[in-house]
Amino acid sequence: MPKIIYVTEEGLQKLRAELEQLKNIERPAISRQIAEARDKGDLSENAEYDAAKEAQGLLEMKIAKLENTVASARVIDESRIDLSQVQIMTKVKIQNLGTKAVMEYMLVAESEANLKENKLAVGTPIAKALLGKKKGDVVEVKVPSGIMKLEILNISK
Repeated sequence: MPKIIYVTEEGLQKLRAELEQLKNIERPAISRQIAEARDKGDLSENAEYDAAKEAQGLLEMKIAKLENTVASARVIDESRIDLSQVQIMTKVKIQNLGTKAVMEYMLVAESEANLKENKLAVGTPIAKALLGKKKGDVVEVKVPSGIMKLEILNISK
């Protein structure tokens, strides 16, 4: 049974759009490349044909993975999010107690993570340490540079 992946409605739409792009644009383009390479003659020494077949295999693998993700995706009802503790789809304002730096991240599914937009994947060490904690809690996170202490300043939508 596939693992359930929680996403926003927007995240699910992006996944579906990417899947459509791969199926309706990328797949026919690779098929054309294979046909063109096949027309050039001897397939045993045809590097273009080999490259196109390999690209086709990688594309089909990507399509299958994306289809699996879409099939196991569950849209999160944002109106039912409990703001008393950190969970997926909450914004959490934290302060690094070592550097005094204040940061705000929204915890999202792996497929929606984007640090430029301050969207942190729930599978990261920081997010895992924050999940289930409440405002005012101090968490210790093991990161490559050592142990980082973070205080939760606020939880919001």
